[in-house]
Amino acid sequence: MTTDHDDATPRHLTVRHDLDRSVQVSCDGQPLLTYVYEPDDVQLESPRPYFHPLHTLGGDLVSLFRPHDHVWHKGIAWSLPNVGPHNFWGGPNYVHGQGYVQLDNDGSMDHERFTALEVDEDGVHVAHDLVWHTQPTEGREVGTAVVVEQRAFGVTAPAEDVWVLTFSSTLRNVSEEDLDIGSPTTKGRENAGYGGLFWRGPRSFTGGTILAPGHAGGEEVRGTRAEWMGFTGQHDETARHSTLVMVDDTANPQHPPQWFMRNEWFAGVNPAPFFSEEVPFPPQAELTFRYAVVIADGAADPDRGEELAGLGRAALTAWSAGREG
Repeated sequence: MTTDHDDATPRHLTVRHDLDRSVQVSCDGQPLLTYVYEPDDVQLESPRPYFHPLHTLGGDLVSLFRPHDHVWHKGIAWSLPNVGPHNFWGGPNYVHGQGYVQLDNDGSMDHERFTALEVDEDGVHVAHDLVWHTQPTEGREVGTAVVVEQRAFGVTAPAEDVWVLTFSSTLRNVSEEDLDIGSPTTKGRENAGYGGLFWRGPRSFTGGTILAPGHAGGEEVRGTRAEWMGFTGQHDETARHSTLVMVDDTANPQHPPQWFMRNEWFAGVNPAPFFSEEVPFPPQAELTFRYAVVIADGAADPDRGEELAGLGRAALTAWSAGREG
C-alpha cells in the first residue's frame, strides 16, 4: 500500500507498506527509513522491530545493521536488557562476578496489529500493538506473554536538511511478577547503563564527535544527565558529515535521563532511563516513554545541536497535540 501527501509545500512524504514485513517512509523520493516490524532474527538476538536503513535527506546512510561485534544491534531499536529476569536486548546478560553469561532468557517483541498507518498535513503517523514474549521453553513455539505495548512513530521534515522521527511506547505488565527495568549497571557493571531507544551508527562514525549541551567531545559524558545528546560523524566515500540528535520527553520516567554514549569502539546514542536506578514495573502497571530523533545533513557543534534539539522538542509537542486532538 502506498499513501501520499501532496500540497503546496515542497515536502512530499510517502509511506509504503510491504505486508507482513516492513514500512518505508520517503520524502521527495528520498528514502528516510525502513521500519521492520516482523524481523526474522534468531531467538538469541531477541527479535524485535527496528529502524534500518536510515538516511539523511541528502541520501547518506546513518545506521548500521547487525554489526559483527554486537549482532543484536539493529539501527534504532527499542531494546531493554533487563526486564525482571528477561532480556529484550539480545545476546548475553551481565551477571555480577561472572561477567557476561548467555542465559535462556532472550525474549521477543511481536507485532500484533496496526492501529494507524497514514500521512497527512502533519506528517507520517504509524501505530501498532505488540506483545512481548519470554524465550520459548523446549517444545513450545511461543513463550509466555509478559508485556503488552502500544507503539507509535511519526515522521516530519521541518527543514530542507533535517527530518525528525518521533517515537512513543506505552508498556503494561501483564505478568504476575514485578518486571522492574534495569541495566548492566543496576546489576553491578560500572558505567554500562544501556537500555531503551538505542542507535548504532555507521562503522565510519567510530571516533566521531559526541554532542551534549555545551559539549563536543568524547565518552566522558556517558552517565551524565541531559535533555538531549547527539553525534556527528563522517561518511566513507562521500566524506560528508551527518548529525543525529535524540531528545528525551519531559514526561518520561527519570527525566532528564542519564545517557549511554559511545564513540571509541563504535557510534552509539542511548537515553537510558534505567542507567543506574531501576524503574519499578509491578503487575498491571503502565509506563510511557517518548522521544524525538533528529537526523540532519552536515556536521554540528553544541550550538547547532541545541537548534536541532529544539526541532525535536517542537515535533514532540506538535505530535502529541495532534494525537490528542
